Amino acid sequence: MTIYVNGKETLLGTGTNTIMTLIEYFELNPKVVIVERNKDIVAKENYESTILEKGDHIELVHFVGGG
Repeated sequence: MTIYVNGKETLLGTGTNTIMTLIEYFELNPKVVIVERNKDIVAKENYESTILEKGDHIELVHFVGGG
């Protein structure tokens, strides 16, 4: 299935079908990532239940600490 992640066309394998599995695919920490799906913010408690669909536009924003 093809979706768009941060503006880039991305082909997903069959095991990547939810927001949570997408976060895991990119090796991000779900506690510090914000996900936007088709211009709507996805609540963290919905990451595991939100199913990705062909053509979705996903923005992944993660915070990096520093000082």
